[in-house]
Amino acid sequence: MAEPVDPELPRGVALAWGIAASPQRGPKREMSVERIVEAAVDIADDDGLGAVSMAAVAARLGYTPMSLYRYVTAKDDLILLMQEEATGVPSDTSNEGGWRQRLTALYGEQVQLYLRHPWVLDIPISGSPATPNSSAWMDAGLAALDGTPLTPPERLAVLLIVTGHSRWTGMVLAGYMRAESESGIGGDEITRREDALYRELITADAYPHLRAAIDD
Repeated sequence: MAEPVDPELPRGVALAWGIAASPQRGPKREMSVERIVEAAVDIADDDGLGAVSMAAVAARLGYTPMSLYRYVTAKDDLILLMQEEATGVPSDTSNEGGWRQRLTALYGEQVQLYLRHPWVLDIPISGSPATPNSSAWMDAGLAALDGTPLTPPERLAVLLIVTGHSRWTGMVLAGYMRAESESGIGGDEITRREDALYRELITADAYPHLRAAIDD
């Protein structure tokens, strides 16, 4: 049987866990990975993920881009750390009540974090990030299902359904927020216009079930 091989941690993951080597030179007191990530998150909150670059972050902090590379060596690592910062960890509320209440709390908190930081939804999904905060959310979801008759794979499947639904809800709500911001039209007015459009175009003859749902 082959000996297990210790995986080499990507630098972004190592930075998230706080086990990456720190630079030996540079503006130590004024600069840190935490400050770089906070500045990048602020830029993304203001102007979206596309506005984030090493040059933009360096300008916000008052340094040259090269000084940042001593701490974060690649933009992909920075994006990973931004996602980790924006995600945070579940609140204590997710530990209260039965499994249904706890999963509902986790779902609601995830939706709210997407609304606070909608740019997180623009980060391509390339796997499950092995970071502390991401692990905390998964652990909280599995803890909510502890004691149920579900098998471990089934518990993971349920957790993926909840997290996937929260992401989809976040995409829809963030899209409406963006539409409101760009058009200057409130959400209630957008809903009324959509309702009127559906009632005009969807007929009972062509779409009987959809029309019944609209009328209801």
